[in-house]
Amino acid sequence: MTFAEHLETLHGLPVHTLHGADAADLPAAGDVAWRLDCHATDEAPFAELWRDFTGAVDTERVRALVIGPWWYDEYTELRPVLELLLADAARFPALRALFLADVTGEECEISWLQLTDVTPVLERFPLLEELGVRGGDSQGLGDEPLTLRPVRHEALRVLRFESGGLPGQVVRAVGACELPALERLELWLGVSQYGGDATVADLAPLLAGGRHPALRHLGLQDSELQDEIAAAVAAAPVVAQLESLSLSMGTLTDAGAEALLHGQPLTHLKRLDLHHHYLSQDVVERLRGAFGATGTEVDLSEPQTPHRWRDEEWRYVAVSE
Repeated sequence: MTFAEHLETLHGLPVHTLHGADAADLPAAGDVAWRLDCHATDEAPFAELWRDFTGAVDTERVRALVIGPWWYDEYTELRPVLELLLADAARFPALRALFLADVTGEECEISWLQLTDVTPVLERFPLLEELGVRGGDSQGLGDEPLTLRPVRHEALRVLRFESGGLPGQVVRAVGACELPALERLELWLGVSQYGGDATVADLAPLLAGGRHPALRHLGLQDSELQDEIAAAVAAAPVVAQLESLSLSMGTLTDAGAEALLHGQPLTHLKRLDLHHHYLSQDVVERLRGAFGATGTEVDLSEPQTPHRWRDEEWRYVAVSE
């Protein structure tokens, strides 16, 4: 799977890419999610693009911000870009949504995105309601990999990490964060080859519930440990409070599905997303039968076939490199 398209909406707002600083041609500051992309502005340095943006747009009314490709020549790490945003945090009192690294596969592989510590975003924007981050371990290319420190944030409702290899440290930090308003959490765990070293044990605080009392959607996705995660979820206390659950995009096999079928009841869910799976047709039909009568929507699309090499079978997650 690759990211072929940029975000079209964020926080319920259409995404508008800034192509120039002529204020006469710009939409109202609070009517769109502003996307900053060095590739769309004559390849100007990001610092120049940021200066034009903050000079032409009423930043006090900006509600959503999307950071696209931030390099204009040779690829660079995200940290200097984030430092510019954080330095101007007081100029964005209405900011409620931020997406870092809206970058397609043609622009940069997800495993190459050099991120940084994103904790200051939550510290400097206490009213932020939605945070999305694409990328993960820098694989030694940058000064530091994606990191997160445990924090308490009263307003955050949506947290999403899209990664081909999400560091276990980030998973543990999310579990240790106190996020009383959090309704949707999505973690693309990825594979160990690209820094995805989280274990099922790292997920235990999330699965236990407690720190996130408002959580209604949980996504633990894109993992090469998808069967083990399914088994843990089948007995997890947090499931009782959920309305939707996603165990999609990973290497889910019949073993993981059997754990779900024989675990705690899941029929209270409005939606169960298992797309991109390695399930047999028999198990697919059993899942449809088990949930179909209760009205739970089950996504079993994108069935996969294991790759065979000599006497071994290989199963792949949807997003890694």
